Order: sequence, then structure tokens, then C-alpha cells
Amino acid sequence: PETMPLVGRSAAMQDIYRMLARMMQTDLTVMISGESGTGKELVARALHEYGRRRGGPFVAINMAAIPRDLIESELFGHEKGAFTGAQNRSTGRFEQAEGGTLFLDEIGDMPLDVQVKLLRAVQEGEVDPVGGRSTVKVDIRLISATHRNLLQQVKDGRFREDLFYRLNVYPIFVPPLRDRRDDIPYLVRHFMEKVAPADPRHRPQGISARALAMLQAYDWPGNIRQLENAVFRASVLAESELLTEEEFPQIRAQLEGTV
Repeated sequence: PETMPLVGRSAAMQDIYRMLARMMQTDLTVMISGESGTGKELVARALHEYGRRRGGPFVAINMAAIPRDLIESELFGHEKGAFTGAQNRSTGRFEQAEGGTLFLDEIGDMPLDVQVKLLRAVQEGEVDPVGGRSTVKVDIRLISATHRNLLQQVKDGRFREDLFYRLNVYPIFVPPLRDRRDDIPYLVRHFMEKVAPADPRHRPQGISARALAMLQAYDWPGNIRQLENAVFRASVLAESELLTEEEFPQIRAQLEGTV
């Protein structure tokens, strides 16, 4: 995914900027929580790019996007022949992130058996590749993120309590877009600038006050990701230099209660 600078001047975003500034000279393990689409990976990237390990790699892996039976080898690597189809030795994400940052997205989707190995990797600073005879030392900073209530998952026995406290050393909460509506004009401008149609002359130059007020009134259940998609679609389809309510039919219909 493209690196997008953090955008916004709301009180909620000012809090996040202050946290980032405090974290610049530390290597603390961070847990980022917030709804889907709020920009948790952007915060993780900012922590990396403004931190002590910015010269190293930033490696991201989404637990929810990988088949459960492959998560272990994706994270820790595997030796040749460790399982059917393992034709070569493969380094896992821990080794790939050596000297940099490993970002574990949707950590709440990690199976319990893999949680045990992750806890050992965090505690000992070493990983066990699948089918390997020896451990591999790793030196990384770990940042994780979730949209789930992990404490509830701990109570329900779906997430290890000891791992939770190891990962949750420094918690950061990324607020939903409906709680930072003041940022919507800045985000809209940012997303409009990202749209580069084949003919730049057709790119809308602005947005009407009524359209902007409408976007600020909407609750954005999909958060920043949903806003970005709406602005992108509107900018591509726009026939004039100014985006109006006409370019956001779905948002308008939902606000008017016709959907």
C-alpha cells in the first residue's frame, strides 16, 4: 500500500501526533486499536518512518488475509520439505523485518497455537522456522493492530493474556472518522490531489460548500477508506471543476433516508 501522510488537524489527530513525537526515540512495542478503515497501518508506518529503525525495512502482514494453516510459516519461515509444497527454504516475516519494524495487522485473528510461538519470539528475540532444527535470532520492533476488543477475547479464551500484555506496552487508539469530522475537508483535498486522470484538465479543482457539509454530516461506517473511495469515484466521474452533491449519490441517499 502507498504511504499516505497522516492528514488532519482535529484534537484527536493532535493527540496522535503528540504520541508519535514521544515515541520517536523509543523502541517500545505498540498496539494500535480502532475500527476498520481508520488508518491504523498509516500510524504504524509513521512510527517506523520517524523512529530509530527508519533505515530498516517495514514489513506488514495481515493475519485475517492469510489461511490459518499458513500463518506460522509466513511469520517464522520454513525449511525445505517442512510440509507438502515446501520446495525451498523460506524466510518468514520476522527475518525479513530484521533491523526494522514488523507490523502485525488484525492480530486478533491469530490462531492460539501461533500465539504461543509469537510469545516466545517476543520474549526470547528468536524464532523457530517450521521444520527447522535451530532457532534464528531476530532484532525487530513489533507493532500490532486490531479492530477487535482484545481484552474481551482474552476473557473468552481466544487470545492469550500473557501475549496481550507483551504486545500492549504502548496502546494507541485511532478514532473513527465520525469523531474527527473537522478533518474531512483536509482529507477530501488530500484525496482529490491523489486522483490523476489521463487528462489533468478534467481533474476537479474543488468541492462545493454544500457537498462538503454533506460529507461532514455523514457517519462514514467504513471510515477514511470509505471516504477515499467516495472522493476518488466522484473525482473520476465529475463533469465540472467543482464536486457537488450530485457526485455523491449514495451518501446523499443515505443521509436523506432513501436507502
